[in-house]
Amino acid sequence: MNAEVIPIPRAALHEQVAHRLRQMLVENRIVPGAKLNERELSEVLNVSRTPLREAIKMLAAEGLVELLPNRGAIAVELSEADVLNTFEVMSGLEAQSGELAAQRITDAELTEIKAMHFEMLAAYTRRDLPAYFRLNAAIHSAINAAAKNPVLTATYNQVNARLQALRFRSNQNEEKWKSAMKEHEQMIEALSTRDAATMRSVLLGHLDHKRDVVIQQLRAAGQAARSPAEA
Repeated sequence: MNAEVIPIPRAALHEQVAHRLRQMLVENRIVPGAKLNERELSEVLNVSRTPLREAIKMLAAEGLVELLPNRGAIAVELSEADVLNTFEVMSGLEAQSGELAAQRITDAELTEIKAMHFEMLAAYTRRDLPAYFRLNAAIHSAINAAAKNPVLTATYNQVNARLQALRFRSNQNEEKWKSAMKEHEQMIEALSTRDAATMRSVLLGHLDHKRDVVIQQLRAAGQAARSPAEA
Protein backbone atom coordinates (compact mmCIF):
# COMPACT_ATOMS: atom_id res chain seq x y z
CA MET A 1 0.00 0.00 0.00
CA ASN A 2 1.25 3.49 -0.76
CA ALA A 3 0.68 6.60 1.34
CA GLU A 4 -1.38 8.48 -1.23
CA VAL A 5 -4.45 10.00 0.43
CA ILE A 6 -7.67 9.00 -1.33
CA PRO A 7 -10.53 11.42 -0.54
CA ILE A 8 -13.92 9.80 0.06
CA PRO A 9 -17.35 11.51 -0.05
CA ARG A 10 -18.97 11.77 3.36
CA ALA A 11 -22.30 10.20 2.32
CA ALA A 12 -22.58 6.48 3.16
CA LEU A 13 -18.99 6.65 4.30
CA HIS A 14 -18.53 3.10 5.55
CA GLU A 15 -19.92 1.73 2.27
CA GLN A 16 -17.49 3.91 0.32
CA VAL A 17 -14.64 2.67 2.50
CA ALA A 18 -15.75 -0.95 1.99
CA HIS A 19 -15.72 -0.39 -1.78
CA ARG A 20 -12.16 0.97 -1.67
CA LEU A 21 -11.00 -1.88 0.54
CA ARG A 22 -12.51 -4.43 -1.87
CA GLN A 23 -10.51 -2.84 -4.70
CA MET A 24 -7.33 -3.04 -2.64
CA LEU A 25 -7.97 -6.72 -1.88
CA VAL A 26 -8.83 -7.54 -5.50
CA GLU A 27 -5.80 -5.70 -6.91
CA ASN A 28 -3.49 -7.39 -4.37
CA ARG A 29 -2.55 -4.13 -2.62
CA ILE A 30 -3.63 -6.05 0.49
CA VAL A 31 -2.27 -9.56 0.00
CA PRO A 32 -4.03 -12.74 1.20
CA GLY A 33 -3.16 -13.49 4.81
CA ALA A 34 -2.10 -9.90 5.56
CA LYS A 35 -3.34 -8.05 8.62
CA LEU A 36 -5.44 -4.94 7.91
CA ASN A 37 -3.52 -2.16 9.65
CA GLU A 38 -6.21 0.27 10.86
CA ARG A 39 -3.84 3.18 11.43
CA GLU A 40 -2.30 2.90 7.97
CA LEU A 41 -5.64 2.37 6.23
CA SER A 42 -7.16 5.35 8.05
CA GLU A 43 -4.36 7.53 6.65
CA VAL A 44 -4.53 6.11 3.12
CA LEU A 45 -8.31 6.41 2.90
CA ASN A 46 -8.47 9.66 4.91
CA VAL A 47 -11.17 8.42 7.28
CA SER A 48 -11.49 7.86 11.02
CA ARG A 49 -11.38 4.44 12.66
CA THR A 50 -15.18 4.22 13.13
CA PRO A 51 -16.27 4.01 9.44
CA LEU A 52 -13.18 1.91 8.70
CA ARG A 53 -14.20 -0.66 11.31
CA GLU A 54 -17.77 -0.71 9.98
CA ALA A 55 -16.39 -1.31 6.49
CA ILE A 56 -14.20 -4.15 7.74
CA LYS A 57 -17.24 -5.75 9.37
CA MET A 58 -19.03 -5.58 5.99
CA LEU A 59 -16.11 -7.34 4.30
CA ALA A 60 -16.06 -9.95 7.05
CA ALA A 61 -19.75 -10.66 6.40
CA GLU A 62 -18.89 -11.09 2.69
CA GLY A 63 -16.13 -13.56 3.52
CA LEU A 64 -13.31 -11.32 2.27
CA VAL A 65 -11.64 -10.79 5.64
CA GLU A 66 -11.55 -12.81 8.84
CA LEU A 67 -11.93 -11.22 12.27
CA LEU A 68 -9.60 -12.90 14.75
CA PRO A 69 -9.73 -12.42 18.55
CA ASN A 70 -6.93 -10.11 19.74
CA ARG A 71 -5.45 -9.99 16.23
CA GLY A 72 -7.85 -7.79 14.28
CA ALA A 73 -8.82 -8.42 10.65
CA ILE A 74 -6.89 -10.64 8.24
CA ALA A 75 -7.36 -10.78 4.45
CA VAL A 76 -8.82 -14.21 3.71
CA GLU A 77 -6.52 -16.70 2.01
CA LEU A 78 -8.50 -19.43 0.25
CA SER A 79 -7.22 -22.99 0.16
CA GLU A 80 -7.30 -25.05 -3.03
CA ALA A 81 -10.38 -26.87 -1.74
CA ASP A 82 -12.08 -23.53 -0.99
CA VAL A 83 -11.36 -22.35 -4.54
CA LEU A 84 -12.62 -25.55 -6.16
CA ASN A 85 -15.82 -25.54 -4.12
CA THR A 86 -16.49 -21.86 -4.75
CA PHE A 87 -15.86 -22.09 -8.50
CA GLU A 88 -18.15 -25.13 -8.66
CA VAL A 89 -21.01 -23.00 -7.34
CA MET A 90 -19.99 -19.88 -9.27
CA SER A 91 -19.90 -21.62 -12.64
CA GLY A 92 -23.49 -22.75 -12.14
CA LEU A 93 -24.58 -19.25 -11.16
CA GLU A 94 -22.81 -17.67 -14.15
CA ALA A 95 -24.31 -20.24 -16.53
CA GLN A 96 -27.82 -19.68 -15.16
CA SER A 97 -27.37 -15.92 -15.39
CA GLY A 98 -26.23 -16.16 -18.99
CA GLU A 99 -29.02 -18.49 -20.05
CA LEU A 100 -31.74 -16.31 -18.51
CA ALA A 101 -30.12 -13.11 -19.78
CA ALA A 102 -30.15 -14.40 -23.36
CA GLN A 103 -33.89 -14.99 -22.98
CA ARG A 104 -34.77 -11.76 -21.15
CA ILE A 105 -32.25 -9.07 -22.11
CA THR A 106 -33.62 -5.80 -23.49
CA ASP A 107 -32.15 -3.94 -26.45
CA ALA A 108 -30.99 -1.15 -24.11
CA GLU A 109 -29.24 -3.64 -21.81
CA LEU A 110 -27.55 -5.32 -24.77
CA THR A 111 -26.35 -1.97 -26.11
CA GLU A 112 -24.84 -1.10 -22.72
CA ILE A 113 -23.07 -4.46 -22.45
CA LYS A 114 -21.67 -4.07 -25.95
CA ALA A 115 -20.38 -0.60 -25.08
CA MET A 116 -18.62 -1.95 -22.00
CA HIS A 117 -17.20 -4.78 -24.09
CA PHE A 118 -15.57 -2.33 -26.51
CA GLU A 119 -14.16 -0.33 -23.58
CA MET A 120 -12.79 -3.56 -22.14
CA LEU A 121 -11.22 -4.43 -25.49
CA ALA A 122 -9.46 -1.06 -25.45
CA ALA A 123 -8.17 -1.73 -21.92
CA TYR A 124 -6.95 -5.15 -23.05
CA THR A 125 -5.13 -3.57 -26.00
CA ARG A 126 -3.40 -1.17 -23.59
CA ARG A 127 -2.69 -4.08 -21.20
CA ASP A 128 -4.39 -2.01 -18.50
CA LEU A 129 -5.35 -4.87 -16.18
CA PRO A 130 -7.11 -2.82 -13.44
CA ALA A 131 -9.35 -1.05 -16.00
CA TYR A 132 -9.94 -4.30 -17.88
CA PHE A 133 -10.94 -6.11 -14.72
CA ARG A 134 -13.36 -3.40 -13.57
CA LEU A 135 -15.09 -3.49 -16.96
CA ASN A 136 -15.03 -7.28 -16.99
CA ALA A 137 -16.72 -7.42 -13.59
CA ALA A 138 -19.27 -4.82 -14.71
CA ILE A 139 -20.12 -6.89 -17.79
CA HIS A 140 -20.66 -10.06 -15.76
CA SER A 141 -22.82 -8.08 -13.29
CA ALA A 142 -24.83 -6.60 -16.17
CA ILE A 143 -25.43 -10.07 -17.60
CA ASN A 144 -26.59 -11.21 -14.19
CA ALA A 145 -28.90 -8.17 -13.91
CA ALA A 146 -30.35 -8.91 -17.35
CA ALA A 147 -31.45 -12.31 -16.03
CA LYS A 148 -33.95 -10.37 -13.89
CA ASN A 149 -33.94 -12.76 -10.96
CA PRO A 150 -33.23 -10.97 -7.64
CA VAL A 151 -32.61 -14.22 -5.73
CA LEU A 152 -30.04 -15.28 -8.32
CA THR A 153 -28.40 -11.84 -8.14
CA ALA A 154 -28.13 -11.86 -4.33
CA THR A 155 -26.56 -15.33 -4.35
CA TYR A 156 -24.28 -14.43 -7.26
CA ASN A 157 -22.95 -11.32 -5.52
CA GLN A 158 -22.25 -13.18 -2.28
CA VAL A 159 -20.34 -16.04 -3.91
CA ASN A 160 -18.57 -13.86 -6.48
CA ALA A 161 -17.08 -11.60 -3.80
CA ARG A 162 -14.89 -14.48 -2.61
CA LEU A 163 -13.34 -14.97 -6.05
CA GLN A 164 -12.69 -11.43 -7.27
CA ALA A 165 -9.02 -11.23 -6.25
CA LEU A 166 -8.27 -14.62 -7.79
CA ARG A 167 -10.11 -13.77 -11.01
CA PHE A 168 -8.13 -10.53 -11.25
CA ARG A 169 -4.79 -12.30 -10.97
CA SER A 170 -5.77 -15.04 -13.44
CA ASN A 171 -5.55 -12.50 -16.28
CA GLN A 172 -1.86 -11.89 -15.59
CA ASN A 173 -1.17 -14.90 -17.82
CA GLU A 174 -1.02 -13.39 -21.32
CA GLU A 175 -2.26 -16.44 -23.23
CA LYS A 176 -5.14 -17.03 -20.79
CA TRP A 177 -6.06 -13.33 -20.96
CA LYS A 178 -6.28 -13.56 -24.75
CA SER A 179 -8.52 -16.63 -24.48
CA ALA A 180 -10.77 -14.85 -21.98
CA MET A 181 -11.26 -12.00 -24.48
CA LYS A 182 -12.31 -14.47 -27.17
CA GLU A 183 -14.83 -16.00 -24.78
CA HIS A 184 -16.28 -12.55 -24.08
CA GLU A 185 -16.72 -12.03 -27.80
CA GLN A 186 -18.66 -15.30 -27.92
CA MET A 187 -20.86 -14.06 -25.06
CA ILE A 188 -21.70 -10.88 -26.98
CA GLU A 189 -22.62 -12.92 -30.05
CA ALA A 190 -24.82 -15.32 -28.04
CA LEU A 191 -26.61 -12.44 -26.30
CA SER A 192 -27.12 -10.63 -29.61
CA THR A 193 -28.75 -13.69 -31.16
CA ARG A 194 -30.64 -14.56 -27.94
CA ASP A 195 -29.01 -18.01 -28.01
CA ALA A 196 -29.56 -19.20 -24.44
CA ALA A 197 -27.97 -22.64 -24.86
CA THR A 198 -24.77 -21.23 -26.33
CA MET A 199 -24.60 -18.51 -23.70
CA ARG A 200 -24.84 -21.10 -20.94
CA SER A 201 -22.16 -23.24 -22.57
CA VAL A 202 -19.75 -20.32 -23.10
CA LEU A 203 -20.05 -19.17 -19.49
CA LEU A 204 -19.54 -22.68 -18.12
CA GLY A 205 -16.36 -22.98 -20.18
CA HIS A 206 -15.27 -19.47 -19.22
CA LEU A 207 -15.50 -20.23 -15.50
CA ASP A 208 -13.86 -23.62 -15.88
CA HIS A 209 -10.90 -22.00 -17.61
CA LYS A 210 -10.67 -19.36 -14.86
CA ARG A 211 -10.73 -22.09 -12.23
CA ASP A 212 -7.93 -24.02 -13.93
CA VAL A 213 -5.69 -20.94 -14.16
CA VAL A 214 -6.34 -20.01 -10.53
CA ILE A 215 -5.52 -23.53 -9.33
CA GLN A 216 -2.29 -23.53 -11.36
CA GLN A 217 -1.31 -20.20 -9.82
CA LEU A 218 -2.10 -21.39 -6.28
CA ARG A 219 -0.02 -24.53 -6.76
CA ALA A 220 2.87 -22.55 -8.26
CA ALA A 221 2.78 -20.10 -5.35
CA GLY A 222 2.73 -22.96 -2.87
CA GLN A 223 5.67 -24.62 -4.59
CA ALA A 224 7.62 -21.34 -4.60
CA ALA A 225 6.92 -20.87 -0.88
CA ARG A 226 8.13 -24.39 -0.09
CA SER A 227 11.29 -24.24 -2.22
CA PRO A 228 13.37 -21.94 0.04
CA ALA A 229 12.60 -24.16 3.02
CA GLU A 230 13.56 -27.26 1.06
CA ALA A 231 16.80 -25.70 -0.20
